[in-house]
Amino acid sequence: MASTRSAAPSDDRQWRYHEVECARCGAIVQVVKFSPQHTSIQWSQEAVLRCAEFADRVVGGQTSALIATCTSLRASIDDALADGRLTIAPP
Repeated sequence: MASTRSAAPSDDRQWRYHEVECARCGAIVQVVKFSPQHTSIQWSQEAVLRCAEFADRVVGGQTSALIATCTSLRASIDDALADGRLTIAPP
């Protein structure tokens, strides 16, 4: 009996994640900007453990999973956008 399953669809997204390194601690994350306001960040376990701001906040009693963002990394993303290493993804 022949399979009725179709092949997986090709990845035709117009955007890709780009590596951005935090200027403060060197944590590397995957970033894509969909608009000036919308940024998607993929954190690896290594990046979470390396993040100086997360470490400081965890020592202060917070849980890393509940920390919304790292301001140092946010500044590094803004710098990458300003100098052209990161662009806003096409729709």
